[in-house]
Amino acid sequence: MRLAVLGMIFGALLVACDDGPTGVDAPDGHTVRFDGAAHAPGFNDPANQCAACHGTDLRGGDGGEPSCFTCHGQVWG
Repeated sequence: MRLAVLGMIFGALLVACDDGPTGVDAPDGHTVRFDGAAHAPGFNDPANQCAACHGTDLRGGDGGEPSCFTCHGQVWG
């Protein structure tokens, strides 16, 4: 039962993010589709690869770049 509930929650989070950045407005370098969003190569090392645009705390950049936590949630960081 617990595993089914966790699966439903995880699935809902993935679907919720499908309406997020899909690559249409993403910079050219964001070529990796993951969880319904366009990411730049190296997204698995956000402190070194994403912070310059998405902010040092990854909560959004000065140029309107979205917060990584919008899709990844509070436990991600």
